[in-house]
Amino acid sequence: MNKKIESKKSEVKQDENIENEKLESIKELGNTGVVNPNERIRVLSIIGQIEGHVVAPAQTKATKYEHIIPQLIEIEQNENVEGVLIVLNTAGGDVEAGLGIAEMINSISKPTVSIVIGGGHSIGVPLATSSNYSFITPSATMIVHPVRMNGFIIGVSQTFEYFKRMQERINSFIIRTSNIEEKKLEELLSQTGDLLNDMGTILIGDQAVECGLIDEVGGLKEAMAKLNSLIDER
Repeated sequence: MNKKIESKKSEVKQDENIENEKLESIKELGNTGVVNPNERIRVLSIIGQIEGHVVAPAQTKATKYEHIIPQLIEIEQNENVEGVLIVLNTAGGDVEAGLGIAEMINSISKPTVSIVIGGGHSIGVPLATSSNYSFITPSATMIVHPVRMNGFIIGVSQTFEYFKRMQERINSFIIRTSNIEEKKLEELLSQTGDLLNDMGTILIGDQAVECGLIDEVGGLKEAMAKLNSLIDER
C-alpha cells in the first residue's frame, strides 16, 4: 500500500514539474505553442525588437533569436505540426539575427503564412515575406529603409562596403520571397519624404500589397483560412 502511495505521489510530482516547465516556457518564450506539441497549426509570434548578439534593455519587449530558432527546428521535426502561422508586430532590430530567422522560416518544408498585425518595420520586412503567403491588416504599417548602425563606426571605405553588402543581402532575400521588383524596392529605400531625418518609406495596409511586398490585406480569419488551404493542398 505504501509503495502505491509513494508511486502516486511521484506521478503527481512529475506532472507538477511538467506543468511548471510549460509555464516557464510561456513566460520565457512568450509562445503558447510550446504547451501543446500535438496541434495541427503552430503559432509563432515575433513581437517587439529582434534581439541578436547584443541583449536588449530590460524594459524593451524583445524576441530572442536563440529562442525562435530551436522552435523552428522542433516544428520541422514534429510530424503533428502541419502548418505555421507567423504573427508579426516588430519594430526591427538585429539585422543578422532577423535575416537568419527569416531564412529559417523560408526553408521550412511545411506551409507557412505570416500576418503583420501592428508593424513589420526594418528587418521585420524580410520576416514578413519569408513565409509561403503573407497578410497585413488594414491598419498595420511597414517601414522600408536602408541599413543603419548605432555606436562606434570607422570612417573607411571598408565600412561602406560592409553596409552595401548587407543591404544587398536583405534586398536579395525580399525580392526572392515577395512579388516586389528590384527597381521598386530601391525606390522605397531611397525615398526622402516619408521619414523625418531618415530615408525610406512607410507603407500602410494595402500600400504594401500594391507594391508587391505583401500578398494580401486581411486579418486572422483570412490568414487561418489560407494556411488551412495550403495544408490541404500539401
